[in-house]
Amino acid sequence: MKESVLDVLMYLFELYFDDDTELDSDREALKQELIEAGFPESEIGKAFEWLEGLSAGETVIEPREGDHVPATRVYTDEECERLNLECRSFLLFLEQVRVLDSITRELVIDRVEALEGAEIDLEQLKWVVLMVLFNQPGKEAVFAWMEDFVLDKASGRLH
Repeated sequence: MKESVLDVLMYLFELYFDDDTELDSDREALKQELIEAGFPESEIGKAFEWLEGLSAGETVIEPREGDHVPATRVYTDEECERLNLECRSFLLFLEQVRVLDSITRELVIDRVEALEGAEIDLEQLKWVVLMVLFNQPGKEAVFAWMEDFVLDKASGRLH
């Protein structure tokens, strides 16, 4: 089975982020654990780079009251190849329900672009959104909503 960078990231997220474990605390031990779990070393390295890119993009701009101005995001041809209509519609939905703002939406798109490979599907996009929100200070409430949304769907629960 070919494991992708996103598979490594999802594994890390499910195991470590709930425990507030610091990933940089012992990177070599973590790398060894991932290798033992069956992930290729090349994908592990790319996953660490992806996380570093996420940390580099954690610029926090506090919106002021009344700053939410509806705007239409026009996707490039390259972005449309990576994010199909279903994914783009989901991003719009998340903006409309104010889970994402324009800054976090752009960070999600940036992190999708940082993943190698072809088009990603909706379930993969949900995990990227979850990881981005987790990394954003002040987004705890929308992170919790998104976490419930992703994990409830993943478990097959209807409510």
